[in-house]
Amino acid sequence: MTGGPGPEVVTVGETMVVMSPTDAAPLERADRLRLGVGGAESNLAIGLAGLGHRVAWVSRVGDDPFGRMVLREVAGGGVDVASVALDADAPTGVYFKDPRPEATGVHYYRAGSAASRLGPGALDDPRLAGARLLHLSGITPVLSESCRALVAHAVDDRPLRDALVSFDVNHRPRLWPAARAADVLRDLADRADIVLVGLDEAERLWGTADPQAVRRLLSRPATVVVKDGAVGATALPRAGPAVFVPALRTPVVEPVGAGDAFAAGYLSAVLRGLDHAAALRCGHVVAVRALAVPGDCAPPPRRRDLDGVVALTADGWAALDPVAAGLLDGLADSGGLADSGGLAGGGDLAGGVAEGGGTAVAGDAGAHVGTGAAGPGNGRGSR
Repeated sequence: MTGGPGPEVVTVGETMVVMSPTDAAPLERADRLRLGVGGAESNLAIGLAGLGHRVAWVSRVGDDPFGRMVLREVAGGGVDVASVALDADAPTGVYFKDPRPEATGVHYYRAGSAASRLGPGALDDPRLAGARLLHLSGITPVLSESCRALVAHAVDDRPLRDALVSFDVNHRPRLWPAARAADVLRDLADRADIVLVGLDEAERLWGTADPQAVRRLLSRPATVVVKDGAVGATALPRAGPAVFVPALRTPVVEPVGAGDAFAAGYLSAVLRGLDHAAALRCGHVVAVRALAVPGDCAPPPRRRDLDGVVALTADGWAALDPVAAGLLDGLADSGGLADSGGLAGGGDLAGGVAEGGGTAVAGDAGAHVGTGAAGPGNGRGSR
């Protein structure tokens, strides 16, 4: 961000290097591993950048080969990484995927990572001033006390004073159990302007069994978005009626990253001034593209496709086939649907591959999936 306009969006959080067997074998039998990069906040940053927004990602990475890899990959997604600090004394976090027939587990090597040293001062960079949106997640506050102070500073002191604050609850049970996380995440979420949360995630944390109960629990945000797996997503504004948009029926290659993609589509629409129904539809469309590729991020949909689905009638949306409508076009080069052998899962993909339980259970191929069935709805689909 030198000499040009500052970012429209700022995201903050840890990104790790991902290692996964190339042949989907369990780790103990794997001969080769594929390197990748993944993190909820950087996934969202890449998604928003692909949708035409100026985005800066704030974090820390080790001054090591993995850290340089993370910076290269995130910057390659069109995201400004000038506010990411290199740490010579702490490593970049790493995790391994462990595919198995019944589920996919994960193994983390992130304790004491460079990102765990983030603190409130991370948002002091004057180049971030003027941003319209600051995005945080519930992963960051569990990484360390200084990380929790950073999130509290962001929602309370509003260091980016002109920015709305969005907060994706993203509870990770393997990092902290619900009994310990519930009050912290509720308190932080209730101080944000926009909250995204999976319904099953909210039930696990707070015992809330429907979107209206979540809205009553989180009374202060301007909007709470509750994602209910294969059912759909509901936007509940503080003033005005709730708006529900059903999920799309779509093929699934891998659920990881779909929740971040939904958030990117939804928040992009908010930044464009679209209404709640249009924003939820945009979230669904961006998410189905992430579901159709094996990695965390997919190339963005065309703006005319987003504008087209926004203009559909309710009946037109209900009948929409993402494949037939061309919403998954252009994914072949990403290793997605066109060269993946077609449907690769679907149904109730319970949890994605993440700290949150570490499972990705495939159901009937071609089942009704979308915002949540493969990650966005359960709050467990990404790092």
